[in-house]
Amino acid sequence: MRVATLSTALLAALPLASAELDKWAKKAGLKYFGAATDSPGQRERAGYEAVYPQYDEIMWESGEFHQTTPTNGMKWLFTEPQRGVYNFTEGEIVASRANAERYVLRCHALVWHSQLAPWVTATNWTKDELKTIIHDHITNVMGHWKGRCYAWDVVNEALNEDGTYRSSVFYDTLGEDFIKYAFQVAHETDPNAKLYYNDYNLEYPGAKVSGAARIVSMLQNAGIHIDGVGLQSHLTAEGHPTIDQHIDAISTFTRLGVEVALTELDVRLTLPATPALLAKQSQGYKNIVGACAQVKGCIGVTIWDFYDPFSWVPATFAGQGLPLLWYANFTKHPAYYGVLAALKNATGACSKTHKRSIPLLD
Repeated sequence: MRVATLSTALLAALPLASAELDKWAKKAGLKYFGAATDSPGQRERAGYEAVYPQYDEIMWESGEFHQTTPTNGMKWLFTEPQRGVYNFTEGEIVASRANAERYVLRCHALVWHSQLAPWVTATNWTKDELKTIIHDHITNVMGHWKGRCYAWDVVNEALNEDGTYRSSVFYDTLGEDFIKYAFQVAHETDPNAKLYYNDYNLEYPGAKVSGAARIVSMLQNAGIHIDGVGLQSHLTAEGHPTIDQHIDAISTFTRLGVEVALTELDVRLTLPATPALLAKQSQGYKNIVGACAQVKGCIGVTIWDFYDPFSWVPATFAGQGLPLLWYANFTKHPAYYGVLAALKNATGACSKTHKRSIPLLD
């Protein structure tokens, strides 16, 4: 596939022409607008090396973003491939650049059933053995980046869709105590980092939102530190929630006294794209970004990369794609302008409230 590239002159003009998202997010009262990114060796599509200069210009120099999350490099598979053998190379590529550019760095993810090193699931551990494994992993990985991460996704995707706990090596061995223990160790390791529970399908009211709220309350009642809930926000153009549904879900958590962030936002569509589908995608982005900007306690937005060819979606959802804000030729989706409309609309409001639904500008 031939990839259209930008001319040198046009590329040089990008910072002046397109520094919009983070600027308007901050005007709307958010802490940041960011994009996840990966080290070049871990990006989702091979054969796109020629576009790295354009990609890096937008990611790091354009002013569009002021926050990032390493997409893969801090996950267990990379950071502890063998027990007691740690490798921070992949995560450090993104973290070092983020620190150099003074980006807000969200770190992801410490305890998760997926993308585990195979050795973690290869043995039937006793409770004490698995607690030691969790302790050692968190203290070494968090300890390496201590003081550099605004927030950590401490536990990721611990719930089924009905709000019950997901079967995993952690839950099957320790029950819900694995969540308590992970947050306890994380707070002891880096007391200044914000500690999050992170999951998908928390963007609208339902059993899973209730389950995540139960986790927050469980930790709070046990006197264990938790700062936030991450709404991954992997949405679909054809069936995205309404802005009021988003506001209701976000407010469920902020009423518990924790902050909320949109941590992995994308809105995929069924291919081929049509003007109607792109309009629905734009509305999906407007709804969720607008909801975050309107709820006090929703502090920031991270899109899960910004460039369509580096998205995880096509490899995971057959027949779906184009979920981000920049096409392969670096032109912008209509959804980019939908996000701007949502942020600009929020800046026109007097202040953020716990719940206020106001129409989004086109």
